[in-house]
Amino acid sequence: MSREIQALEQSFKKKAVVDVQSGDSVRVHQKVLEAGKTRVQIFEGMVIRTKRAGSLTASFTVRRVASGVGVEKTYLIHSPSVTKVEVIKRSKVRRNYLSYMRGLRGKGARLSGVEFDREAVNVIEDETAESEEAKIKAQQAKAHEEAEAAKAEEEAKREAKVEELLSKHEPASTTEESLESLKDEADPTPKT
Repeated sequence: MSREIQALEQSFKKKAVVDVQSGDSVRVHQKVLEAGKTRVQIFEGMVIRTKRAGSLTASFTVRRVASGVGVEKTYLIHSPSVTKVEVIKRSKVRRNYLSYMRGLRGKGARLSGVEFDREAVNVIEDETAESEEAKIKAQQAKAHEEAEAAKAEEEAKREAKVEELLSKHEPASTTEESLESLKDEADPTPKT
């Protein structure tokens, strides 16, 4: 491969990525664009396959059983939409492609765990991903504040309308009060 292509690939690679291996239980944080809003979606499952480690097109496949249905997602490690990958559990496996896990259910799908230093594996200093997450949280907070302001404004309008309606009906209530006071004056028996 020529040096220009390698330099171009290096410019698109993330500076540091988590070492993901087959058999790991991972939690993948992915940016998703829905209806003009960006949010972070979390997918948790077991890595059943890793491909092309070390290259720009390195990927891994995560499998999860949700409501009795197996769901598999393949992620590019260096994709900008993948903001964070956390290794929750590391298991002992002898293969790279764990296709046999598709046929296993329940206790049969368990793998024996291996002790590992979770902090050393998961702590990756990626300023761009952290800034993206902070930006998304700021956008969500701003949208929440705008919604609260709109709600408060709507409530203020509703209160003003109620006050206006009450002011229109006040003469009727004063006449009722005056009628009550006249009845009290006309009735000589004291109230207890």
